[in-house]
Amino acid sequence: MDRMSTWIRPIDRGWVVRDTVPGPDVDEFADPDRVAAALAEAHGDSLLAVQHPARTPAALAGGLSIEAALPQARATFDRIRQRHYRPVANVVAPYRIDGPDGVALGVLCLVDPAAVRDDGVTRVRHTEDVYPDVVEERAAMLAGLGVATSAAMLVPATGGRELTALIERLCRGQAPSLSTVDGAGRVHELWLAGPGEGQSELLAALDEMDLLVADGNHRVAAAAKSGRGALLALVTGGPELRIGPIHRVLTGTGFDADTLARRWKDAGFDVHPGRPDPPTEEGEMTVLAGGSAFRVVLGKAGGDHAVVEQKLLRGALGVDPEGPNVRPLLPGVPVPEDADAVLLLAPVPYAQVLAVHAAGSRMPRKATYFTPKPRSGLLLAEL
Repeated sequence: MDRMSTWIRPIDRGWVVRDTVPGPDVDEFADPDRVAAALAEAHGDSLLAVQHPARTPAALAGGLSIEAALPQARATFDRIRQRHYRPVANVVAPYRIDGPDGVALGVLCLVDPAAVRDDGVTRVRHTEDVYPDVVEERAAMLAGLGVATSAAMLVPATGGRELTALIERLCRGQAPSLSTVDGAGRVHELWLAGPGEGQSELLAALDEMDLLVADGNHRVAAAAKSGRGALLALVTGGPELRIGPIHRVLTGTGFDADTLARRWKDAGFDVHPGRPDPPTEEGEMTVLAGGSAFRVVLGKAGGDHAVVEQKLLRGALGVDPEGPNVRPLLPGVPVPEDADAVLLLAPVPYAQVLAVHAAGSRMPRKATYFTPKPRSGLLLAEL
């Protein structure tokens, strides 16, 4: 590989956790309210407080912005780095995740989110739209802290099987540098590959790939906006990646079950009684509202999330799908107490993800839930 190419590169300066990541399980939170609640119950320093400094009890009480909260975040990071991490230099990290929601072998490394090929095509390609306010917040955090604490998950457009085989060969017979089990029973194993033939092989293979964002569209966009020129990423081709559903919750709309059903019927959709189970295949949506459940037939054109957001919400209800009345909801996450309705959607097939990419388009925000995900905080990287 031509080492003048630096869009894929090792972690020059980083830190690997000695034992366990300090604080609440940072991978369990997406909703800001849940982050704030977890930080309110936490004792002592935590990586979650570094990642969300404006949501700590002290910052919320003082009304601090991200910028105003950054000095405390840096001080907290320095303490947990000294107590819970050991330094590493010039490494890439082969990584294996094995759990009930899939198996992934990949490589943790630094990626330039703005890199382009010689023909001008972007090397790292978004698969979903993003929420601008989330990108702004994360970009400010990255710019101010200068350290990546969690990795985006990128999948090769082609060559995933070959990458998996290469990682298996390089790690065969080698004890991992770190092995841990998360709260859901996933085993995370991480190897550290310093300068040498193995690292060169991995970098050469990655350098040839175009990458799709499987998980972390906001992190990729924030990394590009932060000006740091690098993103911590797990590049993985599986071998057993899965896509789960991401549902939607309506809050503060004032719509009850009868009104929702009537509005959607008037918009030309087939609405009929149904079980409260989420659909398993695209084309239908289950609605839970006020103790009742019904189904809405979405059809096969345009993708379920796009139909729901643009036709059912914006068109029939006049609700902005990007506004505060619509929230994403992951399976297993409690429904907010103030919910007017829960819209249960089927998982997006991987073939559709590839088709959207091939067409040069993006899916709506929070449409896919790829698993298994890398665990935040095992390896930190200076940017």
